[in-house]
This record gives sequence, structure tokens and C-alpha cells, in this order.
Amino acid sequence: MEKDIFESGQYYHIYNRGNNKENVFVEERNYRFFLEKMKKYLLPIADVYAYCLLKNHFHIVLRIKDKMELSDNLKEKVHLPFSNFFNSYAKSINKAYNRTGSLFQEHLQRNRIENEEYLKQLIVYVHLNPVKHNFTKSFDTYLHSSYRSFMSDKETSIDRDFILELFGGLENFKFYHDEKRLVYEGVIDIIDKIDY
Repeated sequence: MEKDIFESGQYYHIYNRGNNKENVFVEERNYRFFLEKMKKYLLPIADVYAYCLLKNHFHIVLRIKDKMELSDNLKEKVHLPFSNFFNSYAKSINKAYNRTGSLFQEHLQRNRIENEEYLKQLIVYVHLNPVKHNFTKSFDTYLHSSYRSFMSDKETSIDRDFILELFGGLENFKFYHDEKRLVYEGVIDIIDKIDY
């Protein structure tokens, strides 16, 4: 697990929560704004595979692009767009809601994903997060995760083709997301330790 840097060509699960567990998304428009910032800052340096935004925390699964795909000014500074993304979002929220201080906990949490099986488990876990935290009974209708992007043919910033191929197609993708099956097989228990 790399704590200090992001490496080109590597998969990561990044997550963080609000300072003192406070909400980082106050109203509906904040979710859209966060995703717009994510596109602006992260898509030039990463392929995003999944995300889930909950009131007081978020999860993003991504792969840092290979060095040859990065612009020269970012090759050695892949961490900068992450800082810019979260600083920009925090400043906007502080201004909009007349608050001061850190919006997020001090350090962005990141876990390097070492194999494709774990990558699959994490994607499912991220999509099931709203159920785990009792935001909804049905993860597939939750508005602030990438799951519905996989069910749609509409244009998306998610690297849908790669992930569906990884799962062996859309039907397998849905099957893996069957919540009862995951709980019974203990997948949630295995990776539960990484969550808050």
C-alpha cells in the first residue's frame, strides 16, 4: 500500500470523509458539483472505474494512466490534481455555506489494488456502500453512485467497457452485485475493514 504517492499504471481505491464526520454533501447540487470537479481534475490523469458519494464520505476506484498518456507537466506530479480537486471542492463548500476550516479529514486515504479479483470486489463494495450505511434499501436505485452508469447506454466518464469486460459482461456484473450472495460469501466482511 502506497501512502505517499500515486504510481502510473496502478489501480487505487481512494476515500475520505468529512472532518469530525460532518457532511461533505449538504444538498443535491453538491453531488453534481463534486462529479464535475472529479471530471475536470482526475480524468486527465486517471481512468475512473466506480464511485459512490454518501453524505459524509466518498469512495472512488480508479487507475492512474500510464506515463506516456500523461502530459509532461503531470508525469512526476500525479498527486497534484488530487490536491487541486479536493481543495477546490472544499473552498467552494466553505464559501457557499459560510463555513471555515477543513472540510475533509486531513489526509486522503488510498489503497493500492494489487489484482483484478480485488478490483472487482472493491467495485461491488463501493456500489453496495449506500445499503451498508442505510442510505437506501436498494443500491441499484441510489442516485449518487456509478452503478446506474453501467446499466445505461448513455455517454459516461466511467470506463464502462473495461469494467464490464473484467466482470465478463453486464449479466455477470449484475450477478456480482446481488447483495445477498455477497454477504453470504463474506466478501463484504473481507473488505469491510477499509471502510469507516
